[in-house]
Amino acid sequence: MRDGAPVDARRGGGLWPFAALSAGYFAHIGFFNPYLPLWLQELGYGLWAIGLLTSLQSATRLFAPYLWGWLSDRSGEPVRWLRVCAGAALVLSLGLWWQPAPAWLPLVLLLMFTQTSAMMPLSETALAHAVSASGVFDPRRYGRVRLWGSLGFLVTVLAAGVWFERHGLSSFPFWANATLALVVGAAWAMPRWRDPPHTHGAESGRIWPVLRQPVVAWFFASMFFHVLAHVFIYIFFSLYLDRLGYGKGVIGALWATAVVVEIAWFLTQGRWLPRLALGQWLVLASALTVARMAATAWGAQWLGVLLLAQAVHAIGFAAHHTVCIALINRHFPGRLHARGQALYSLIGYGCSGITAGALGGWLSSRYGLGAVFEAGMIAAAAATVTAAMVLRLGNGWRN
Repeated sequence: MRDGAPVDARRGGGLWPFAALSAGYFAHIGFFNPYLPLWLQELGYGLWAIGLLTSLQSATRLFAPYLWGWLSDRSGEPVRWLRVCAGAALVLSLGLWWQPAPAWLPLVLLLMFTQTSAMMPLSETALAHAVSASGVFDPRRYGRVRLWGSLGFLVTVLAAGVWFERHGLSSFPFWANATLALVVGAAWAMPRWRDPPHTHGAESGRIWPVLRQPVVAWFFASMFFHVLAHVFIYIFFSLYLDRLGYGKGVIGALWATAVVVEIAWFLTQGRWLPRLALGQWLVLASALTVARMAATAWGAQWLGVLLLAQAVHAIGFAAHHTVCIALINRHFPGRLHARGQALYSLIGYGCSGITAGALGGWLSSRYGLGAVFEAGMIAAAAATVTAAMVLRLGNGWRN
């Protein structure tokens, strides 16, 4: 925003600031999520405590994204709030260097996650604004930006794996500081614009009529179960591989395999998405995730099986994510957009993350880490059934 006048985000130097933000944010996620459980394990925490601490990220998604999304919808300035979140997260990440009291690390993680959990919905709101023309979401342009996030993830998950293998995990806080500094820089490079202020009344954008639509309700149910299966991977996959004897370099390479196929999908999704209806993509993604969970649970002793399972990520995550963003963009337009993205984070990654952390911690403590991925297989099967309801009620939800 210049001199108080609105600025079109699409004219602020093209899409490169959005690509830079995506790269920076997922560079942070690329090292933080896979290696946080291993760092906590090195600090002396048990499986149950690790499950609870990692699930704090999901707990904050129960309230933080919707709060920031409401502020964004009210002010019409998602970039402004994105900058606030990024700066606060960087400052809070400095607290990872100290452990002065037992409650210190949980408090730091809780406060930091309150900021970082809001970044994705706010950035997706800004990006959807930038890649849409006349309210029509362009998946090709979206994929070309979003692939930079996958590249950022790929770089840090590989680099951190090699670094931690050679030097140990004591530098984990530094990686958090450095990657969040990149996010702050990218957020300030983004063009800032202001949509018309949102007032009370009929024009305020009421969300409940949308949520009461059966097809939207089934969509969120399917999304919950689908992401639940993936959160089991995010929290417990590295620990599972470590217990099976795989080195940190191999663990990083397996994470990287998933990201490479994700990048390939985002780069070419404009060619593939029109071949099926959006509802059909939801069903396919969930069905393939059932196979991925089964392979991880029962075939993890073979590296080739794990590589094939990780390759399913192209459809199971990347295609599913784009379809979800497109459907939220369709059903939560204008004044509802930031809150729609927040609900995607709240239900998809908040509720499912809390469930995965608590249930996975209990299952792994009692039955072993393999049982976590068997539970993921059941969750993916439930996602497939509910996605079929979406397909039926939405008449396919054509692209």
